Amino acid sequence: MYQKYANLLVNYCLEMQKGDRLAVRSTYLAEPLLQALSEEVYKAGGQIEFLMSFQGQDHIYYEFAKDEQLDYFSPFVSYALENFECYLYIQSPFNLNSLQGANKEKVVRAKKAKQPTMNIYSQRTATRNLKRSLCVFPCNALAQMAGMTLSNYQDFVFKACKLDAADPIAEWIKVRQQQQAIVDHLNKSTQIKYLNNSGTDISFSTEGRTWINSDGQTNMPSGEVYTSPVENSVNGIVHFNMPSIYMSQEVRDVTLEVKDGEVIRWNAKSGQQVLDEVFALPGAKVFGEAAIGTNYSIQTITKNTLFDEKMGGTVHMALGQSYLQTGGKNQSPVHWDLITEMRDGGEIWTDDELIYKNGEFLIGA
Repeated sequence: MYQKYANLLVNYCLEMQKGDRLAVRSTYLAEPLLQALSEEVYKAGGQIEFLMSFQGQDHIYYEFAKDEQLDYFSPFVSYALENFECYLYIQSPFNLNSLQGANKEKVVRAKKAKQPTMNIYSQRTATRNLKRSLCVFPCNALAQMAGMTLSNYQDFVFKACKLDAADPIAEWIKVRQQQQAIVDHLNKSTQIKYLNNSGTDISFSTEGRTWINSDGQTNMPSGEVYTSPVENSVNGIVHFNMPSIYMSQEVRDVTLEVKDGEVIRWNAKSGQQVLDEVFALPGAKVFGEAAIGTNYSIQTITKNTLFDEKMGGTVHMALGQSYLQTGGKNQSPVHWDLITEMRDGGEIWTDDELIYKNGEFLIGA
């Protein structure tokens, strides 16, 4: 199955060509996938380099690094992100709590050191000058976070990525075709409203912005359509009723009040301190993304945004950094996706037309 996974990543997600260079970031827990990936890259005529992490690396860094070390960002990583043709991040953590207890000022300082390179990364990925993807290797930490056995979690991941199909690439091309009708409709609309029974009533403009058909080429799994709302147009209240993990801390039942594009009040039933810390960062009170999940193979909360935000029957909005490819302009060291349920009375309206109800589109092919 990992050879099938690697083939999907190399030949569909990254569309590797002869001579392309791929930088892979992961841990050695992902060795079976890394081996299969190397084989597929060499078959495609490319080159592969690895940026590997070991257990306890983050803890050691934030415990002992001094200011000048926090201000340093690897020139090797910078070169890869600024010059290579392909980049793949495979989530396979040893410990999901590696940042718990870390000095917050150190974390923020280290993020600032990365920002110049990440700005170039954003520009390159927006034009697909850098072909990038994010995926997971099923491991114990991610399985435990999802509340599953490792075997069940592995099956869940494979199904969400359509690896259970005879031809996964063909299945993702079908997703692209099915979602295009939705994107075409949304791109003709300018006013969007999300409503649900948990207290969400929020509207925003997408005039001059572009909705993107996320068909598995930048995330695996995918299955969403997304845009960046006009920054000062977001108004109303949004309640995110699905749990989220940020900086190794769980946050639940987030309610945000937004006026003219800026979050003016915020509350969480658990994780209030996380919200307070995030909103102290530049650009974090502005939404950089609004999206709709379309992957109905994902129906279980895993507390991993890569999967949860794609869940068919949900919508999500991200605080902070916008996507350049959508026309978004907000800049921030934060991009935090928060998700809410739409399957019980949820509605989406575009220009006063009801296009989505109870987790299902009323438009499309």
